[in-house]
Amino acid sequence: MKMKKIKEKILNLITLGGYKRRKRPSRLDTYAKDLRELTLNYQTQKLQMDHKNPLNKYGKKCFSQTDEDGITIEILKRIGSLDKGTFAEFGPGDGMENNTLILKSLGWKGFWVGGEDLIIDYKKDNKFSFFKEFVSLKNIVTLASKGKSEIKCDNIDVISFDLDGNDLYLVSELLKNQFRPKLFIVEYNSKFPPPVKWSIEYNENHIWDGSDYYGASLASFDQLFEKNNYFLVCCNAHTGSNAFFVKKDYKHLFEDVPKDINDIYVSPRYFLHNVYGSNSYGHVQSVKTINKLFS
Repeated sequence: MKMKKIKEKILNLITLGGYKRRKRPSRLDTYAKDLRELTLNYQTQKLQMDHKNPLNKYGKKCFSQTDEDGITIEILKRIGSLDKGTFAEFGPGDGMENNTLILKSLGWKGFWVGGEDLIIDYKKDNKFSFFKEFVSLKNIVTLASKGKSEIKCDNIDVISFDLDGNDLYLVSELLKNQFRPKLFIVEYNSKFPPPVKWSIEYNENHIWDGSDYYGASLASFDQLFEKNNYFLVCCNAHTGSNAFFVKKDYKHLFEDVPKDINDIYVSPRYFLHNVYGSNSYGHVQSVKTINKLFS
């Protein structure tokens, strides 16, 4: 009987895709949750090691949402830019978890731009700056230029984007205005596998509602970066949410990376560890997402 109850608990976690924490979880609840997390961690490690792209095995979490930090470090090692550099992040959250904190920890200087207040203590100087601004096509070039001026740099080595909306259009605007870092990290909408090209309509007032109506597909980003002399080197295996694009000047350093986008793409896994409701495969579907297909 006891084993039957354990089995029921585990099946509920898997099929319902959620875990409702009670004020005083029972030992059985805790056991089932721990077992689920161990299983998911094993699956992630296996995906990293078995993925066709060898860069995925370097995935590690330090300050990033999941395994992006390790991939970033390996890319920078290969292009010889790990020891020092400059970064910019658009959409750093509250400052506690993002893609460029790891670079700050390495002694890099840089700036963040986002609409959310930072909860961290920081000193604004020529090594770091933060602008609380809602980013749009009207101000992104001005903000990026202001950031460079604040930290006194001529070029930005790494730019990371996580704005949950108009990212494709904003990245394109930076590229048009000669903001061309060695490494671009962008959040892609992994609901859409290659070769699907999809993006939301540009909307200056867009605020992500938690649905699948956000950003752009990997193929759309790949097309944009290909036109601007970049190539895709990795998508993080843990969640399938961040894509890494490197300047073609460094292509000879990534000969082991697959040439086919389908061998680099990672499908969505971002709600496996922190599930909302019963939908454990990506975000809740929005009518606007479907409407966009017919527009």
